[in-house]
Amino acid sequence: MTLVAILSGAGISTDSGIPDYRGPAGLWRRDPEAEKLVTYDFYMADPEIRRRAWLMRRDTPALRAEPNAAHRAVAELERTPGFAVRVLTQNVDGLHQLAGMPPRKVLELHGTARAVVCTGCHARSSMEEALARVDAGEQDPACEACGGILKPATVMFGQRLDPVVLGEAMGIAKAAEVFVAVGSSLQVQPAASLAGMAAEHGARLIVVNAEPTPYDELADEVVREPIGTALPALLKRL
Repeated sequence: MTLVAILSGAGISTDSGIPDYRGPAGLWRRDPEAEKLVTYDFYMADPEIRRRAWLMRRDTPALRAEPNAAHRAVAELERTPGFAVRVLTQNVDGLHQLAGMPPRKVLELHGTARAVVCTGCHARSSMEEALARVDAGEQDPACEACGGILKPATVMFGQRLDPVVLGEAMGIAKAAEVFVAVGSSLQVQPAASLAGMAAEHGARLIVVNAEPTPYDELADEVVREPIGTALPALLKRL
């Protein structure tokens, strides 16, 4: 059984109509102010930023997006005899699971945009419910259990990754025989360091990304082709 770890970043979801953040036309480059909407301290301190953030969530294509050929290729590899596949994703869009990856085999390093969590009592509910309240006129919906501030169940800038999830991801990176980093700039730590960790522990490291990454020189193979066609072809070759 070959353990294949797939570290996926924003680039795997651009074919699904979700813009990336750090690419040449990325969201943070076009609108540096947008970064405040997903920065924990700004979000908690400023009701106006929260109101803008709720509107951004309501209008984002991410929750209406469909998995693309790259997501489907990963799920197909998982169903192939002889392969154990684990997805370590920096994305919060849930598209790997929608493509057919069993949720228990997907580690969402940066959380999920499909749920909301109360910053006070930690109650969780669906993003859909919260956005329905925004549509009904609540500009900054509060937690229905305790009245606390609601935020998406994602890791915002300024927040630490869940140490349990990160620990599991590190274990997978160290055990993987093949580690594919796809659509990630490999600049956001600690997620990016998983690629180096895998290579150090003997994995065959493959980087599939449009732009150069800091881990390219460690890689056994670097693929610069469009992800929607390059990843399915690469995983078939495996």
